[in-house]
This record gives sequence, C-alpha cells and structure tokens, in this order.
Amino acid sequence: MSDLITTQHLCRKAVIYIRQSTPHQMVNNQESLRLQYALHQRAGDLGWDENNIEVIDADLGQSGAAAAHRAGFKDLLGRVTLGEVGIVLSYEVTRLARNCSDWYPLLDLCGYRQCLIGDRDGIYDPGSANGRLLLGLKGTISEVELHTLRGRLTAGLLSKAERGELALLLPAGLERDANGVVMKDSNQEVQDRIALIFSAFWELAPSEK
Repeated sequence: MSDLITTQHLCRKAVIYIRQSTPHQMVNNQESLRLQYALHQRAGDLGWDENNIEVIDADLGQSGAAAAHRAGFKDLLGRVTLGEVGIVLSYEVTRLARNCSDWYPLLDLCGYRQCLIGDRDGIYDPGSANGRLLLGLKGTISEVELHTLRGRLTAGLLSKAERGELALLLPAGLERDANGVVMKDSNQEVQDRIALIFSAFWELAPSEK
C-alpha cells in the first residue's frame, strides 16, 4: 500500500492503460504485454476491489508519439475528466505519452481531479510539487529518448542509402535473392496470380480515345 492512496481514491476506478507501439511488438514481445496486463493484480494489491478495476487496451499497436489516433488515451482522459478514476496504472509512464504536449495536460487533469498515477517504480500524486516534479522528469526523459531513437534510426537509413545498401519493402510478387538482386517471386502460383491481375486490367481498362 502507498500512503498516497486514500478511501476517496479507492471509491473510484483503477484504470490500467496498456499500449505497445507497433503490431510487430505485439507479436514478438509477449513478455512486455504480459507484464502490462499483470498490473490488474497490482491494482488489487493496492486495495482496489475487482469490480473497480478496468483495463484500457484499445491502443495496442499505436505509437505514443501523439494522441491524435489513440482512442484509448482519449477514453482515459474523458474518464479522468468526469472524476471516475482514482488511479491510472501503467507499467511505464512512457506507455501513456511520448511527448510533453500530451503528458503535461494529463498531469494537470489528474492533479485537478485528485487522480494518482502509478508505474512499476511507485505511486505519484500529480497534484503535489514532488509528484509533479518526478512525473515531469519522467515525461521529459521519455520524449528525449524517442527523439534519440528516431535520430539513430534515421542516421542508419541514410548511411545505408549512401552505400547503396538500403533495401526497401518490395511490392507483392517480387523478392530478393541471396545477393540482394530483385527478382520475381519464386512461387509459380504467385507469378500466375499477378499475371492474371495485369491481363484482367488490360482487358477491362477503358481504351484511350
């Protein structure tokens, strides 16, 4: 239990926000997903009744760089605004937002509505000076980390492009051999289907006037 948790918080919802940045991570990083869903047990250990624990996982496969396309994050903001939420739990605060323009409004809203924020490191009160300081630092570090990762990825792509080794995703029906040479898909059935599409296009396409 945390000294910050009061009866007022326990009477409201404990909302667990779950997110992974890409569909690839959802498939290949199951351990991260398991740890995030395990926060349901932590909410119970903190004192919340089973009926007052809810999971928001509508943003699986969505980047935290912006909130525009994250329906789950918008749902979370709406619930906090209505005063329904006593604590927002996330395995890491980076799951909630990766930029300060989304992060600080969330802190302001939670502080105003006396809603706590928790991650694997602890429980924070965004309405207090110390809580806001710690959460603010976490949000800033998260934003800088995203910028650094993007910079590294971009530099790597540019370096490969300069050497002529940048391999982009090929259209359906094409593949690369062991030497990186682009060729038709070795599967004859795939070749036949693509040939059928092109032949049908030329047959059905309106003739030029």
